[in-house]
Parts: sequence; structure tokens; C-alpha cells
Amino acid sequence: MNSFSDRQKEVIDVSIKIIAKKGIQQLTIKNISKSLGISEPAIYRHFESKIDILLAILSNFKEMTKDSIERLQLINLSAIQKIESLFMNHFKNFTKNPELASVIFSEEIFQNDIRLSTQVLEIMKYNQEAMLGLIEKAQRNNDIKTNIPREQLSLIIIGGLRIIITKWRLSNYSFDLEKEGTDLWKAIHKLIAP
Repeated sequence: MNSFSDRQKEVIDVSIKIIAKKGIQQLTIKNISKSLGISEPAIYRHFESKIDILLAILSNFKEMTKDSIERLQLINLSAIQKIESLFMNHFKNFTKNPELASVIFSEEIFQNDIRLSTQVLEIMKYNQEAMLGLIEKAQRNNDIKTNIPREQLSLIIIGGLRIIITKWRLSNYSFDLEKEGTDLWKAIHKLIAP
């Protein structure tokens, strides 16, 4: 579990808002300190660099994702219901925290630093492994088609989710993300139902 100080949490939150409103180019220690009303050296007491702030943002998201998946495993639902719940939880979380979508689904932010791209890849792998496990259980229970490899089903489900959230973010959050997610899930469910 991440144990960030209150000031570190403030830096993380302000950084997410700067990226969402102004783009990654405007995420500077100077802009962060100005937004928080503190000096630049004060920021450096909590984070060594902008990269460390971005790593903290990703680390927080990874923990949030893990917690969500672990809680889901404890609930008494069928595998297909858990797939739906996992799918819909992403839409709910981003609706509550739209700025986070601007960071998490902006791969260009992370491509130039191996530490950042590695962290993003770990998050993607974790999500896919969780989805693969649920799909495998659902296929064993004949809740979804067994003639489509679970890896491909996982890509369809996760890929659809990413496209909808990216479209929502690029449209400046102009539509009801949860409704679009529900409609997409209904369509996917029809495709994968036995």
C-alpha cells in the first residue's frame, strides 16, 4: 500500500489536474509549486523530479486497481457478473475522477521514460491477467463462448473499455461515460454469450 504524506498527495492531485487541463508540457515543478502556493524547493523535499511525481500517480492508480480487483474476488458473484462489475467499475472510477483519464490513457506521457512505460505495462498486464482469470472461470461454467480464446475475449473487453474512455476524454467529457459503458457491456455480452 502506498504511504504518501498529505503534502505528497496534494502534489499528486495538483499534477493530475495540471496534466488534464494544460497537458504534460505544463507539468513543471514551477507550475506545481505555483498551484499549491509553496516554493519549488518545497516540492523537491517530497519528490526528486517530475518523473517521480508521474511514478507516484501511476503507483496510486495501480493500488486503486488492485484494491478493486481484490474486493471483487471476495464478492459472491458468478464469473460473468464479476467481469461485468470489473468492466463497469472502471467507468465509475473515471466518472468520479475524470482528470485521471487524461493521465492514465495518455500513453505519450510515458513513452520516453523506461520507468514510466514499465509501470504502465505492469498495470495493463495486471488488468489483463485479472480479466483472463475471470474469462477462464466463465468459460468453464459455460457462461460465455468457449470457441473464442480467452486472450482474444480479454482484448475485446479491455480494448472496448479503453476506446470509450479515450473518446470521452478527447471529447472533453461530453457524454455520460457510465451509460456508454453500460451500452458497450450489453453489446459485448451479446457477442460472448453462449
